[in-house]
Amino acid sequence: MPPSRSIALQRIVMTDPNHAGAARMSNAALMVSGTSAGSHAAAARPRPATFRALGAAEPPERIVLDDETFRRVEILKHDSWAATAVYRSASRTAKCKFNRTQHIGIIPMGWLGRTLAARERWFMNRLAGIEGIPRSLGDLRVDGALVATAIAHEWIEGHALAEGEHVDDWFFPQLEAILDEVHRRGVAHVDLHKRENILVDDHGRPCLIDYQISFGIPTESRLTRVLLGGVLRLLQRCDDYHLLKHRVKHRPDQVGLSLGDMQRMRPWWIRAHRCVAIPFRTVRRRLLTALGIRSKSGHAFSEAFPEIAHRQAA
Repeated sequence: MPPSRSIALQRIVMTDPNHAGAARMSNAALMVSGTSAGSHAAAARPRPATFRALGAAEPPERIVLDDETFRRVEILKHDSWAATAVYRSASRTAKCKFNRTQHIGIIPMGWLGRTLAARERWFMNRLAGIEGIPRSLGDLRVDGALVATAIAHEWIEGHALAEGEHVDDWFFPQLEAILDEVHRRGVAHVDLHKRENILVDDHGRPCLIDYQISFGIPTESRLTRVLLGGVLRLLQRCDDYHLLKHRVKHRPDQVGLSLGDMQRMRPWWIRAHRCVAIPFRTVRRRLLTALGIRSKSGHAFSEAFPEIAHRQAA
């Protein structure tokens, strides 16, 4: 078996060969890892437990949502922050994120997992009913016990917006309408610079996912709104900038701008963020390389279990 295919297979923990949807997901996972990991096949030992959200454990094989039992089909991602998996019941499919519980040294981290899950659940509830945003599926239980560190939402069939992908004329106007409604409800996405947070569903429609680091004001206190309102508006303007940048990359004919124009238009606060974020990513990449978790390239795809929790176009 070629090394790149071996790496890809590590992403697929369980599939039901009798279910066509499982086969499609498996093929997509193979495509994501197999095409990108081939040049890094010699790298990567598995992450130590400290660098995995659930330590040596994996997401549970069976869960219960709304009194309905779901079986694990595939693990999409397991990094330091969360493990993300796809589950299927007799009637529907869910995407579940299990936030960090693994301690760091003697420091317990379950509190972080609970905080992250509660935070993202709040955003999902705040944005409920917006077309193009996955619907939250409520509390997740394992063996009858509530898992407070986990969050579940409906699975959307589709793929992450691919580099250079040409989308329909109405794609970005629809995505802009989704983002406008998110902003109207007092939320900033914050992570819209990542192309993989924009999904293209099987009908070519846009979907906006991943609200783990989003920002909102969870109180009606006038003082809090006055103090944090400026931060919210600033982050919403960042969302608008990143959406426009994606549009320039994928449908420049609709905006009449170039990437050079976007670079010149980049707001000062985004420039300031990059001054911190880029060195942080560089140090993190070097650490993972020094530990043998990534190859010398430092690329995420060189890991034994790549940090990719989305599908790419087939």
